[in-house]
Amino acid sequence: MNSLISLSIAARRPRRSRVARIVRMGVAPGLGWIHDGCRYRVSVWPEVRFECEVTPDCWVEDDMHEDTFASAALAVSPAQWAAYLDFAPADVREFLELFSYGRMAALHVIARCPALLPELQETPALAAFLALHLSLRGGDAAGWVEIGAVAEREGVFGVLQWLGLPASRQTVTILRNIADPDLPRKLLSPLRAALWEPEAIWALAHTPALTDARLAATCYSMAA
Repeated sequence: MNSLISLSIAARRPRRSRVARIVRMGVAPGLGWIHDGCRYRVSVWPEVRFECEVTPDCWVEDDMHEDTFASAALAVSPAQWAAYLDFAPADVREFLELFSYGRMAALHVIARCPALLPELQETPALAAFLALHLSLRGGDAAGWVEIGAVAEREGVFGVLQWLGLPASRQTVTILRNIADPDLPRKLLSPLRAALWEPEAIWALAHTPALTDARLAATCYSMAA
């Protein structure tokens, strides 16, 4: 009798976790923000389309640029990110949670070059260079197709060379020792230049936790 009562009560209880899961799956939140008077949005994983509204309710895919990322960093709240990352695979979520200011740029990188995710998990600071490769290398168009081809053919060392960084194990070690992968964009060019200097390489390679302050001091001392 007691068993029948227990079963009856259990049947009447709402399945909270399942209901909550269905509700969350139904919402599937994207990310949205405004930059320079235009609306931008990113759809959920695995599609991850970066789009700009060109006319009301007409959206086109957009390749983004560093000022757009900067606006997103200020406009997209931690709560929006938490809801968005609920729909991402665990490895993607863990990687993106390493970033704060540069999270949108990091999402753009792995959306454009998903095969690079394992390398970026090992060397998260490399994402900042990839995200801003257009301003670092110059040119009129982003080179995501070329980056993907180089990565497939030559691995991480080919990507380093393509970015203008020394294609060496020392470079990888230094990038892995960077304490916060949210590298300020003002440090990217000076750091790239410093990594070609033997004195800077020695100093950075012997610092186990490279802070922004330590990187800046080394970079600007080389430029002086």
